[in-house]
Amino acid sequence: MTVTDKEADMQPETPLITTALISDADDDIIQTSLDFVREHLDMEVGYLSEFVGENLVFRHISAPGLEDMIAVGDGMPLDQVYCPYILDGRLPELIPDTADVPLTQDIAMTHALPIRSHVSIPIKRRDGSTYGMFCCLSRTPRPSLNDRDLNVMRAFARLSSETINGVLDERMRHTEMRNRISQAIDGKEFTIFYQPIMDAKTRTAKGYEALCRFHHEPYRTPDLWFEDARQVGLQVDLEIAAISKALRALNKLPEDIYVSVNASPKTVESGRLMDVFADFPCDRIVLELTEHVEIGCYDRLMKKLEVLRFHGIRIAIDDAGAGYAGLQHIVRLRPDIIKLDISLTSNIDQDLVRRSLATALVGFANETNALMVAEGVETEMEFATLKYLGIDLMQGYLLGRPADLSVAMVDFGSVARRKVG
Repeated sequence: MTVTDKEADMQPETPLITTALISDADDDIIQTSLDFVREHLDMEVGYLSEFVGENLVFRHISAPGLEDMIAVGDGMPLDQVYCPYILDGRLPELIPDTADVPLTQDIAMTHALPIRSHVSIPIKRRDGSTYGMFCCLSRTPRPSLNDRDLNVMRAFARLSSETINGVLDERMRHTEMRNRISQAIDGKEFTIFYQPIMDAKTRTAKGYEALCRFHHEPYRTPDLWFEDARQVGLQVDLEIAAISKALRALNKLPEDIYVSVNASPKTVESGRLMDVFADFPCDRIVLELTEHVEIGCYDRLMKKLEVLRFHGIRIAIDDAGAGYAGLQHIVRLRPDIIKLDISLTSNIDQDLVRRSLATALVGFANETNALMVAEGVETEMEFATLKYLGIDLMQGYLLGRPADLSVAMVDFGSVARRKVG
């Protein structure tokens, strides 16, 4: 079947707008616009529709008292409504009395409702294609309707059009983002770098933290990738893919070396981690719990963590002293390893407040039999100060930068041969 220009214009280029992408504010703008013009024109029904294939679907409705006649989500075949005829110019946008327009008598909807007055304005996408219609109708004639009323209708249709296009833009961004994340997961389009975690006394590696680096250009930091994944509902999938790839290093590392992987509470709560860990020696895996928003339910999270601990997984709290990784977080989760955030380790040799807080955390770790890891160690003076405070393990550019596993292993070997400070 040949598609005419008019029919092509009416074909939806993208999927339906999902409720999740329409904010309350967007919804209110459209609904308020419909309510206002319906009352202003003294009409019974106002609606905003979307063209979906060969059908018109009602997305917003203003029809007090007629809820049993028309509802959001209902649809009608396009060949039974006025819209195609208005788009191709065979019907005017404003019809005070359908009885005066012969063509309307051949359209099924005229007699089904019936329709005696009708005003309808096309809603256009940014590319010029038709999204749907902004419409008011009544079962009685409205001979007083005039060009001024039509202009009012057009003004509110434009307002609704801008709102719809804003939602469509966001939907397109959401779809592109989801596709990009899905491709990264399916194609494993990321590399795992490893940063050594060194014994503070011997400067030999005790473990490696696995860090994700993505290949796509332009370069975007890993935290942005994982935040995008969270926004499109793929956070758990992306973290699982990264963890699965990272743990393969255990097959190449000495048996006394562990690998530390990062996961959000949501991924822990998914219950999927144990399926990944089961293929590796669990006593050589450290799970770093990372979170940048407040944890909602500690009880649910703790149940999942206890399962992991039962199998030998050690739990680490990342970024201690920063953000939500505060004292309450540490006390409730009772980690095996506490990682001191760079915000505390940076210039700790010159800052009494940082040293005092670090000392308190070291005391807590000793009392709870937890190990301490200082992150972000970049100078010999920071290293010496942290070692003096009793930090067990250290990590940072001074001791080794994140690198491919083979490079990281060579680098830590050269670090280990340095004179211990």
